[in-house]
This record gives sequence, structure tokens and C-alpha cells, in this order.
Amino acid sequence: TVFNSLNHDMTLTEFKFIWYMEYSHRMWGRVVGLAYILPAAYFWRKGWLSRPMKGCVLALCGLVCFQGLLGWYMVKSGLEEKPDSYDIPRVSQYRLAAHLGSALVLYSASLWTGLSLLLPRHKLPETHQLLRLRQFAHGTTALVFLTALSGAFVAGLDAGLVYNSFPKMGERWIPDDLLAFSPVLRNIFENPTTVQFDHRILGIASVTAITALYFFSRKIPLPRRTRMAVTSLLAVACMQ
Repeated sequence: TVFNSLNHDMTLTEFKFIWYMEYSHRMWGRVVGLAYILPAAYFWRKGWLSRPMKGCVLALCGLVCFQGLLGWYMVKSGLEEKPDSYDIPRVSQYRLAAHLGSALVLYSASLWTGLSLLLPRHKLPETHQLLRLRQFAHGTTALVFLTALSGAFVAGLDAGLVYNSFPKMGERWIPDDLLAFSPVLRNIFENPTTVQFDHRILGIASVTAITALYFFSRKIPLPRRTRMAVTSLLAVACMQ
């Protein structure tokens, strides 16, 4: 149905390009899973893992499997027949955001675990300023994570195609169709204009928070490694 109504002029070469993109993504995901699970099983059998590390390995292994299942569940939503709709077929933006969020959690947890083993933790005095810096860093992390998830909604709804001017959206700071859907809460997740508007606000807020975190960190005596991390964070945020 989708082919006859929307893509009847697609050539075999164009179809193969899409097919190989999807196939490569699936195969790469399976390779990543095996690259984690097989060495983990080997280290476990050799007795090289401590009891706490075994729990961590099992949790990460569960996340790897969950990520694969979530990817299948996401793709399935784009293959469902919708007889009354002639819109471009796309996966559910909700499932896409869940798939991306799960991947970010898996990557972050893997990186945190690896760095915890490679680099000894700094023994710093628990001053009031250091506590505030840590809380600020955790809040900034949550904001960046939320911004990334909002990007999944932009991709899932093709919301980036609605307005392509910045900082204004068209001729206005706040577009007329920002709250066009009813009920109002539905706009946040299903209105392409609102989704793009939210992503812009969250992106600006993230860069602002990271910049403030950088300048706040300059007032505190920190180890060289920590200073490099904060500076790198600012550089990546500006590039992004």
C-alpha cells in the first residue's frame, strides 16, 4: 500500500540503499552486543571479576539485550499498515526516543564503568563549593539528556522541516501554531512546531548551563583531569 501510494517511482537501486542502511545498522548492533557479551563471559569464567563488578556486568548485559529488543519494537511501528493515512511512513517518535535514550544510558554506563576501572578516583575535600559543582554537573547532565531525547522527537516527526530560520521561527519568536493540538499536552510530543521549539529552547539552555558550569569550575581548585573534562565539555557543546 505504501509503495503504491507514495513510492511507486522508487527504483531498485534506491530501495537497495535504504535496505542496506537498515541491514548495516542491525548487523553493527549485533556486533557491538557480541563485542561486549563474549569478553564479559570469558572474564567471568576466568574469575577476573569481583562480586560488585559481576552485578555491573549483568546490568550492562541486560541493557544490551534490552536495547536490541527496543530497536525491533521501534522498527515494527514503522511497518504497521495505516489504511486511512497517506502520510510518509515513519516509526513512532515515542519508541524512537526510548531507543535513543536507552542507547545513551548504555553508552554512559559503559564509559563510566570503564573509566572507574582505568582511573583512580580523586580524594577531594567535601567542601560546599565542590558539592554545589557536583550538583550543578548532575543537573546539566539531566538537561543534556533531555535535549537529546527531544531531538529524537524532532527526527521522528520530521520537525526540522517545519521552520529553517534561527533564532526566529519564520517571522515570529513564538509561532502561531505552537499550541494547535488539543489537548495542550499533546503538542509537546506530537506537534512538529512545538517539538522543534522545545528542542531549540532545550539546546540553548544546555549550552548556557554548560558555559555556567565551566566558569563556576574555574573558581574551585580542581585536579587537572577534572579541568580538562569540563573544558572538553564546553568545547563539544559549542561545536554541537
